[in-house]
Amino acid sequence: MSAGQTVEGAGCVTWWGFGPARDLLSSDPGRERLHGELDVLLVGSADPRHILKTITGLRNTDALHVWVIENSMEVVARQLLLLYLSLLTPVNMSLHKKTEVFLEVFGNSEIRKETDEMLKHAAAQLSLSIGNALSSDSHSHPCLDTSLLKFKERDELVRIFKLWERPPSGPASARKAWDVRVRGHLGTRYDSRLGCFDWDLTMKLHQSGCGVISKHQYVKWRESGVAFEMREGLYQTANQSLLSTRVFKRRGDRVAVRGYWGDIVSSPYLSFGVETENKDLLKKQNNQHMKTAQDISQVNLQELFECLVTRGSSLLNKDEPNPSSSCQSEESLVTEEKILNDPASQTRTEPEQQTRELDLLDVSGVKVSFLSPDSLGKLPLKNKYKNMFNTVFCSASMVHQLDSSLREITAPDAALVIELAKHLLDLSKEQVSGFADRVKEIAGDSGFVPALDQSTDVYAVFARKND
Repeated sequence: MSAGQTVEGAGCVTWWGFGPARDLLSSDPGRERLHGELDVLLVGSADPRHILKTITGLRNTDALHVWVIENSMEVVARQLLLLYLSLLTPVNMSLHKKTEVFLEVFGNSEIRKETDEMLKHAAAQLSLSIGNALSSDSHSHPCLDTSLLKFKERDELVRIFKLWERPPSGPASARKAWDVRVRGHLGTRYDSRLGCFDWDLTMKLHQSGCGVISKHQYVKWRESGVAFEMREGLYQTANQSLLSTRVFKRRGDRVAVRGYWGDIVSSPYLSFGVETENKDLLKKQNNQHMKTAQDISQVNLQELFECLVTRGSSLLNKDEPNPSSSCQSEESLVTEEKILNDPASQTRTEPEQQTRELDLLDVSGVKVSFLSPDSLGKLPLKNKYKNMFNTVFCSASMVHQLDSSLREITAPDAALVIELAKHLLDLSKEQVSGFADRVKEIAGDSGFVPALDQSTDVYAVFARKND
């Protein structure tokens, strides 16, 4: 496998990462965690897992600026959606409910009607805020900055959000789109697919340390694309944020097909559900895990969201206390449930909703800026980014974009974290090992050497060479 090669099971669009969330400011076990004013560059991270995890390690006096580069505007739109959900205030949504909605949107090809209404509401708010920002060339929220994107890219974001808000009259069936991918991936093995699913789980994911992923949940996800079912209800509405357009050549013509083109093998459980500091969640009985990857995902995410609440305040209610979910009264939670269960309340645009600033948590000292997909090679040309980044993260799918110019934009003590191919299940052990060797070679050519303590084979950590 060469760096940048597409793997059929992983798809051509990366909707989630292939490794657990990491605090990118303490990625090198051999060094103390960095503090102060810090800049982190994410290249192809696909989801906000590293952003949320890194925030948990900040001191009150720290300031974190995260710079995000993705390879398509559809992935940028989804990143913004997931960050929007993460920053909802406890007044607007309890932490428990926010965790459920986030996981449904994050990992399910089909979602409940109520979650779909929340997705449409978020899309409408993001579309409005970016549209307003276009006229002022500013950003609409202190933590979310899209002003560095080109105007055509922001126009594209608005188009995507409006498509989510008002899908086509004959929307693509998520279940059919999923089945098309599964059939294409398995080919003649489709009729024996349950055996294929079981093999991938027990002989690959479980053998690589992901034993907490349960067979029932994994097989259901492989069959239908629904990874997280936390409430009784009908998971029948297409998750528009996981549908994208892929161009095919047919008889000499280019045909755009809207469908599901992401991962159908490794699973969304890897981002939040396979590691935890709470050892009780990893206990076994009769050699079987008592908790599942879904349970661990819920606990981990809720803890991350609690950290955001502790550090944040509501923009539209800055003079009021910002309670955590445990401080909310039963009456306020009941009122919140009524609002969220009222479809009309999700889509109407009240005067206060049309404010340029989104009513989300303002997480003190934290800012996320989105850069153009083609900007990585251009950063060294601007003095602004010279020796700027304390940590650079790069996904397995985009590592081929790294070169010697990376040294020019990283700080003298910078760390480079690269996602490896351990959980790309279509690859053989030899291909996974070969990819790791290729990553080491690319990092070396970029001016980085392996960190002394490589305690994981999911991510490779490198330190910048001394001048």
